[in-house]
Amino acid sequence: MATVQLTSAASSISAKRFVSFEGLRASSAVKVSSFSPLKQNGLSLRSFRGLVVKAATAVAPKYTSLKPLGDRVLVKIKTAEEKTLGGILLPTTAQSKPQAGEVVAVGEGRTVGKNKVEIGVKTGTQVVYSKYAGTEVEFSGSSHLILKEDDIVGILDTDDVKDMKPLNDRVLIKVAEAEEKTAGGLYLTDASKEKPSIGTVVAVGPGPLDEEGNRKPLSVAPGNTVLYSKYAGNDFKGADGSDYIALRASDVMAILS
Repeated sequence: MATVQLTSAASSISAKRFVSFEGLRASSAVKVSSFSPLKQNGLSLRSFRGLVVKAATAVAPKYTSLKPLGDRVLVKIKTAEEKTLGGILLPTTAQSKPQAGEVVAVGEGRTVGKNKVEIGVKTGTQVVYSKYAGTEVEFSGSSHLILKEDDIVGILDTDDVKDMKPLNDRVLIKVAEAEEKTAGGLYLTDASKEKPSIGTVVAVGPGPLDEEGNRKPLSVAPGNTVLYSKYAGNDFKGADGSDYIALRASDVMAILS
């Protein structure tokens, strides 16, 4: 990974704001060894040392092949949305980080107990993965992600999240709509509506592997109304505007009836 040392000759820093640094590639790591003390509104700002900003690792063009090892998967990241549904162009800072891509290479799998377990997805498969999983790599002119197979949430061959096929111990849930009124009948604003933690199971994965490499079926099934952990999983917006969440079965706390 490249490291760029910033000096006073490369850029000047004013007391009111930091000027933009030009000429730095997104795939570089920016290391700032120190900042001189600044004074702003009568307050002295201490110097910052050893500040490192990490980004994607750039693979030199001379390398034309990248083979993941073990239970790792190489995914070509889907391009971020540049427009809203209404056609409004989004600035780079407002574009959501993609959570989907195409599998372009897989490892040889892993050993569980006495059994060899192969990777459960094939090259060319469109997948959805955990938001903060893996290591980003710039390879062959495109952004890729190397991640564990277990970080893949599900397979999605369409543009609608309700069609997702969860993997392993993942569960896809359609989130119940937030309450519009309080118990006393007062209408709630969007900002004051509590995030629901109840929903209906849409699809479930085949289950996790036990110590012998066999699948253990999950305790929830499509159609169940469940109560799940409030801050677990990955949130998605369906084509119909409904909210969905994909989480591990262990984050489902109860079945409601």
